[in-house]
Amino acid sequence: MVIERLVPYVHNGTLLEGFLACEESQSVPRPAVLIAHAWGGRDEFVCNKARMLAGMGYTAFAMDMYGKDVRGNNPETNHKLMAPFMQDRALLQSRMQAALDTVKSLPEVDPDRVAAMGFCFGGLCVLDLARTGAELCGVISVHGLFKPADNLKESHIKARVLVLHGNDDPMVPVEAVVALEQELTRSGADWQLHVYGNTKHAFTNPHANDPVRGTVYNKDADTRSWITIGNFLKEVLEH
Repeated sequence: MVIERLVPYVHNGTLLEGFLACEESQSVPRPAVLIAHAWGGRDEFVCNKARMLAGMGYTAFAMDMYGKDVRGNNPETNHKLMAPFMQDRALLQSRMQAALDTVKSLPEVDPDRVAAMGFCFGGLCVLDLARTGAELCGVISVHGLFKPADNLKESHIKARVLVLHGNDDPMVPVEAVVALEQELTRSGADWQLHVYGNTKHAFTNPHANDPVRGTVYNKDADTRSWITIGNFLKEVLEH
């Protein structure tokens, strides 16, 4: 049985609230997965992912970038919430580090076995966490944004990196994919990139159905990517 609880934490004076899920029978600290949300804030989508990961035996923590009970409900408000972090990548990175520090401090977590995954904006967030040289085992970007961090001259990536990308994602042109590959290679990271054909942005979200914006759910890509995520987490966390 999966148990759940809310975890308050603070960064730069902002009260944040994460969502923790783990198996009730869990008697020892377990490997953990930090989950970064898309541009709308910590929603049921990432909480459900946390529940799924808990069912796989991990401690899962859906983090909060914006603040307790702060959510967007349309593209305009979502953009306003995300924009300050896109404009100040040092702020984004420090908030991600605060979430990582919180996860590592939890009694349910083995602090030496932590990975992070993120969706859309959250995919960029976990890549930025890795770019800072943060101490974690792996990061997974799922239909994430690839824009490089303008506050870092070069990346110092210690975590293994998995990138899951839709080939027809209008928000990430081919040039951005190539640039990320080159950046990860220069950093010396252990990285892999999986590209799904005929697949747009937000392909794991069943509520994504906006072809004009290029956000469309793809059941096959969703299923395939989850299998890949499971294999990657087993590789980096269960050694």
